[in-house]
Amino acid sequence: MSIPSRKKLANAVRALSMDAIEKARSGHPGAPLGMADIAEVLWNDFMRHNPANPAWFNRDRFVLSNGHASMLLYSLLHLSGYDVSIEDLKQFRQLHSRTPGHPEHNITPGVETTTGPLGQGIANGVGMALAERMLAARFNRDDFRLVDHFTYVFAGDGCLMEGISHECCSLAGTLGLGKLILFYDDNGISIDGPVAGWFSDNTPKRFEAYGWHVVNVDGHNPEAVKKAIIEARAQTLKPSLICCKTVIGRGAPNACGQAGCHGSPLGREEIAAARKELSWPQAPFVIPADVYTAWDAKKKGAQMERQWNELMAAYGKRYPEPAQEFKRRMAALLPESFAALATEFIKTLEAKGLDMASRKASQEAIEQYAPILPELIGGSADLTSSNLTNWSGTKALCPADYDGNYIRYGVRELAMAAIMNGMALHGGFIPYGGTFLVFSDYARNAIRMSALMKIRVIYVLSHDSIGVGEDGPTHQPIEHIASLRLIPGLSLWRPADTVETAAAWQAAIENKHGPTCLILSRQTLPHLGRAEGQLANINRGGYVLRDGRGTPEAIIIATGSEVGTAVKAAAILEAQGHTGVRVVSMPSVDRFEAQDSSYQEKVLPAQVKARVVVEAGRTTGWHKYAGSQGQIIGIDRFGESAPGDELFNYFGLLARTVAQTVLNILQGREVPK
Repeated sequence: MSIPSRKKLANAVRALSMDAIEKARSGHPGAPLGMADIAEVLWNDFMRHNPANPAWFNRDRFVLSNGHASMLLYSLLHLSGYDVSIEDLKQFRQLHSRTPGHPEHNITPGVETTTGPLGQGIANGVGMALAERMLAARFNRDDFRLVDHFTYVFAGDGCLMEGISHECCSLAGTLGLGKLILFYDDNGISIDGPVAGWFSDNTPKRFEAYGWHVVNVDGHNPEAVKKAIIEARAQTLKPSLICCKTVIGRGAPNACGQAGCHGSPLGREEIAAARKELSWPQAPFVIPADVYTAWDAKKKGAQMERQWNELMAAYGKRYPEPAQEFKRRMAALLPESFAALATEFIKTLEAKGLDMASRKASQEAIEQYAPILPELIGGSADLTSSNLTNWSGTKALCPADYDGNYIRYGVRELAMAAIMNGMALHGGFIPYGGTFLVFSDYARNAIRMSALMKIRVIYVLSHDSIGVGEDGPTHQPIEHIASLRLIPGLSLWRPADTVETAAAWQAAIENKHGPTCLILSRQTLPHLGRAEGQLANINRGGYVLRDGRGTPEAIIIATGSEVGTAVKAAAILEAQGHTGVRVVSMPSVDRFEAQDSSYQEKVLPAQVKARVVVEAGRTTGWHKYAGSQGQIIGIDRFGESAPGDELFNYFGLLARTVAQTVLNILQGREVPK
């Protein structure tokens, strides 16, 4: 059997892509047809991977940042031997298929990350390359290159127009991520047509200014592409950009080079013409045996993994303790001592009874947990001294020393979040990063992607309310907590004191199935005393912090800085003879809603209709807890510039206001708006 030409191997990708898109009557054929030649060289000549085990640790990572080109990736996975069948390709973009419209992590074997929002895949790739460098610095030895792989990213014009590409590529150049290689599909076309009218950047010079190694090639010349990859792989101190000049829709004689083939099926007539143009006479979804044989990477991949497993075994004999730590981290298992340490720390904080801003309490929690969690990698978007995301053992990484535990992201909130996603997806790390809550707007889409992928990333969001004070409404979050609670799968904690903050950190670290936002105060919060039995209930998201005598006559529900206010309000009411006022602290609504109904009823008895909810933010979302007869005290407008204490007074977030509202409900009086 003769070996098929590179052209024939690439045309198999083109044929599968246009056939699947045509069958679905939906999709983006332009990029798969245009990038097929580049992909063929990379996947057949360079990619280290094992289709039989997509999770093999030391595989090269491949990220399709221009995720609309998903059929390119699905075709590559199918041809090289992954568990992605022809039937899967025929079900492209259909309900519950393994080949969704954009690649999704944990849906399709071999898909490293969910891509679609343009540019984020590049940042994910930066995170993966960064994780590889840090793990190599920690675990490699002169005689053992245990961690040694490349990260390859495909991207298009849209990815490079998005601002996140500037944020993450600037940082990647500064950090010298030499094993990151980005392929730019320079076809000059986007949805609206030729990009020259709105994207005239000198991209090579732009990346050279970032400190990248840059090569320009004809993306349809396999030998030139191969030479460029060899050159890029040799650049150990700089990430590489390979600018590939291509024709969108290459092989479709009438549609190529046109904006119309970016996001619409080619149609039967054009596909017939393309088959003739490509010398591809096969029926739809039919691949010749010699092409399958040439693409098949299972045997080569199994050998690579076997060799690495032998290396791992020898490493374990020579360096048993690092080997055990490496295996634990790759399995995403926490140290056995962590839960006990956290429990004891929480008890200690309760006994100390310290008044403290929750951002400072967060730093104290990191101080306790980080020493036994080497996988905890921190950072901040140029706000370390405000977020307090550092601790006494903080060691910032740099190109001269990647064996650190802290990343100075600079003012790059979106890139920080997306890079953390890449690190979490790579494995071996629990990333956390800080910014002000109000600036979570910049990072929001990447936070959403964390939740969509169900990965463990921790967002430390400080300066959580009008308590920010004089900085004014630009820096005072109002709608942010409510809007973040709307993201499915995102756990959000707004702790009320040092004890709840430590519990929130424990919950975030133990949450293997999704991201967590920790919402923290700038201002000092009072310690809220608890009985020992109450400590365990913090982890349930909502619990009875203070109870009156007998059956509750009213319930005050609060979060964060307003819990202390609620406790004071209950004391005011008790002094007036209302001894049945219960205070419920609800640091995590999503965690509370995950509890069984009997626990929820125990905390919030349905028969108690007199309820007041207090939170320094939008009232949206709290009506289900306030009920038809209850009230919500919050802020449904933007803030003001003034000292924080004055603002809490101005907006009525005071104990006397809360107490009067409860009293009005109990006495059947209309509550003032």
